Amino acid sequence: MSDNTKTNETTGSKLPSHNVYQVRDREGRKPIWTRIGSAWAHKDANGLSVQLDCIPLDGRITLRVASELKE
Repeated sequence: MSDNTKTNETTGSKLPSHNVYQVRDREGRKPIWTRIGSAWAHKDANGLSVQLDCIPLDGRITLRVASELKE
């Protein structure tokens, strides 16, 4: 996280440092990952601001470092 955070800080980028996903496990099958928001690392690297586009009613929320590739 620190490398990506520093890049966002030094470039002044407003792009999120993380993507937020709802992950629903399914018995005997691969889990379903649905992107539900974005997160930005704080300048001091001690926290994140999270913006959700929806709130999942089941499953779990997972944050992953945002890649440069578009989804």
